[in-house]
Amino acid sequence: MLSSRTAPQDRQENIFGLTGEAQSIADTLPELLVEARRIAANVTSGWHGRRRAGPGETFWQFRPFLSGEAAQQVDWRRSARDDNLYVREREWEAAQTIWIWADLSASMRFQSRQATASKRDRALLLMLALTYALNEAGERVGLTGLTRPLASRNSMQTIAETLVHENPEATLPNPEGIRRFSEIVLFSDLLDPPEKLEAWMANIAGTGAKGHLIQLLDPIEETFPFTGPTQFEDPENGEQLKAGRAQTWQQEYLLRLAAHKDQISSLARKFGWSYTLHHTDRPAVEPLMLLHSRLADAPQHKMRGDQR
Repeated sequence: MLSSRTAPQDRQENIFGLTGEAQSIADTLPELLVEARRIAANVTSGWHGRRRAGPGETFWQFRPFLSGEAAQQVDWRRSARDDNLYVREREWEAAQTIWIWADLSASMRFQSRQATASKRDRALLLMLALTYALNEAGERVGLTGLTRPLASRNSMQTIAETLVHENPEATLPNPEGIRRFSEIVLFSDLLDPPEKLEAWMANIAGTGAKGHLIQLLDPIEETFPFTGPTQFEDPENGEQLKAGRAQTWQQEYLLRLAAHKDQISSLARKFGWSYTLHHTDRPAVEPLMLLHSRLADAPQHKMRGDQR
């Protein structure tokens, strides 16, 4: 009887909680969108897309006809303009989709006085700025499991609106829809058990896609500066833990955190992914510059006709 009486109230409180979180995100996004464009402008200069010839429907460029190629490849309309023969190349669209995800779970709302933003807001900012920069470079970007790949200049706004309406709280996105040749970029504090992260990465790796992990931590999560009587609360489940002399826990905490980060780094190496650690008291442009180089320098995937 107790369960039947309290269940509706629990559901109602859950709905109010989700609505409040969605409103919180909606209130934050206008400023984040402006900041995202500003930050993206610092990294988009010289950031060219990875377009290349291959199977696809989108025109890319004309190039001179090469001796030995089939005559049906010649674009006779373009070739009629001068004395040379040209081939119409199409863009290889399969390699252009980059999927993104920001962890918006409860632990990401944390912000200390040392940080300039909460982990959640920094994750949103980085994700939106990356979307803008990639679209400017001609890439297609999709919010994993929630949108199709988008290539228009208003993709950042579309993704922001999707976040408000869907209010996703999953720490890791559903990998359904991720295909070979695509890449996924995850912004999260990555505080879940490494086994959960490994299973998710293995699922994606099984499709042939690659990924990039950006771990966001508040500076005090790296230093544990607490002393004396301190009460800690788990933001995910509300559980509380009291410490009489918190400073005696510091060494053990730091050892466990270092081991946790080492495990994440090892998983990234195992699957051939990149791993970046970013602290929320540092400039947001720093991880974007690293992503810039890692996405731009990613090895060119073989075309479908040349698979082994």
